Amino acid sequence: MARPTMAQDIERRIKELILAKRLGPGDPLPTEGELTELFDAGRVSVREALKSLQAVNAVEIRRGSGTFVGSLSLSPFAEGLAFRAAVRHRRGEPGLLELMRVREVLEAGLVGAVTAGVPAQDLDTLRGLVRTMESEARTGRVARATDRAFHLALYASLENHLLSEVLDAFWAAMDRVREDLDDGHQDPHTTCAQHLEIVEAVAAGDGERAVRAMRTHFDGIRERLTEGDGPRRQ
Repeated sequence: MARPTMAQDIERRIKELILAKRLGPGDPLPTEGELTELFDAGRVSVREALKSLQAVNAVEIRRGSGTFVGSLSLSPFAEGLAFRAAVRHRRGEPGLLELMRVREVLEAGLVGAVTAGVPAQDLDTLRGLVRTMESEARTGRVARATDRAFHLALYASLENHLLSEVLDAFWAAMDRVREDLDDGHQDPHTTCAQHLEIVEAVAAGDGERAVRAMRTHFDGIRERLTEGDGPRRQ
């Protein structure tokens, strides 16, 4: 195993510093010069370490203001996931199908959990989104933004920000290759009916029914991807 570079070692030590001081997003960190003295390291190595940490939102470098703990968002992970799926998709490999199978397992497991008690306000939001879908279906297609909003609202009661970011990563991957995927094969009225069934199962507190409804919804997506995953090679 290769030994870590000086910059990688400094990255580790900056992370340890953040943890030791219990810092959070937006909290100030020592300046580049202070880190150079603290770690007895070269300025170039410190700068390289900070740039690497900035790339994954662990730190934020503000010109003229200093260095701070970053947002810690999963956007770099989402971008990496999306790019991986897009590369495999364009090579004619089942990148999207693999991604959707992971999402199916995740959502089928979660939807049973939310049936334990979704607030009435969230149910109203979900039913409102289904009505929006029905209105859109009359024009020939349910908007992806509406579908996306539904799946995020479905798990709002879990109050899990990490979950929302992970689900958004899946949507980002699909959007990355949407020009190659013909969504027109999905009957919009079927889409509406499937989402309505999910809502009614959740409202009834019936976990098994909710899981079946979610599986049915993904059956259609999986079928389309099995037929179309991977653009035709020129």
